[in-house]
Amino acid sequence: MSAGLPPVTVLLVSPRGFCAGVERAIRAVEDALATTSRPVYVRHEIVHNRQVVDALKAKGAMFVEELSEIPAGAVAVFSAHGVARAVEREAARRGLDVVDATCPLVRRVHVEVRRNARAGREVIVIGHRGHVEVEGTAGQVEGRIQVVGTVAEAGAVVVCDPDALAYVTQTTLSVDDTRAIIAVLKRRFPGIQGPDTKTICYATQNRQTAVRALAERADRIVVCGARNSSNTIRLCEVAENAGCPAFLMTRVDDLTPAFVDGARVIGLTAGASAPEEMVQGALRQLARWRTLTVEEVQVREETARFGPVDVSGLAPRATAS
Repeated sequence: MSAGLPPVTVLLVSPRGFCAGVERAIRAVEDALATTSRPVYVRHEIVHNRQVVDALKAKGAMFVEELSEIPAGAVAVFSAHGVARAVEREAARRGLDVVDATCPLVRRVHVEVRRNARAGREVIVIGHRGHVEVEGTAGQVEGRIQVVGTVAEAGAVVVCDPDALAYVTQTTLSVDDTRAIIAVLKRRFPGIQGPDTKTICYATQNRQTAVRALAERADRIVVCGARNSSNTIRLCEVAENAGCPAFLMTRVDDLTPAFVDGARVIGLTAGASAPEEMVQGALRQLARWRTLTVEEVQVREETARFGPVDVSGLAPRATAS
């Protein structure tokens, strides 16, 4: 189909795809399955990607939304997004063996929320209301915590004591949007305490920086990932805000020949929960319609690694006699 049509250059950016927290969470489920013969249930999607979830289902993992769906005697895995303290207490009350795959960077935000609450401060969580990570973060303390997701909400939020106030951020937000929200909060409440955008995950920030670099050269950008993945959606928004049309590819069939029409340079990236196979699938699909020249573009180098989740406390897998 590429005969007579102009070739296309694909800018394959790095970093892209799985971050250290996602790799750690996926490995936690795999290690639990390999360690015990008891059923392994994961509360919520371990990471927001259907291909990852389906692959783990094929290995024997079961996925539920609520802890009440996990039967007694089973293993409960908490997803990378983290859970509220009430969920932790309920698991302990029921005597469930828990494998906590909460990303260490999300856990750091939880610690910050509890520290501020102990100091008597009301906490504002900057993030998307209803997102599982935000629910877990807001559920770290009882009362005196609010969620703010937009500049407008930051301008309208009512607090108990402006002199006893702090904020934290969801780890997968747009850096630019978050700075705008923080600016409003600081203008309204000069005494508010918080970490600027430092609790936005390094991988989220790196992938957004990489997309900005792509937007300077590409006619359009393909972002591989899931529609319920916050960090993936933010990549599309960053591209659009930089003036470059973005296309969210949740599966290879999403791409059509019409997408390539008129493009000489296409940027290609993936959200932090998207497997590399999605990226390679996009390349194969594009190659069906045009002759491709693939150029690797490294914007940042990522060296972060997290130690594995400890599953040694699980009962060992039964062996045939």
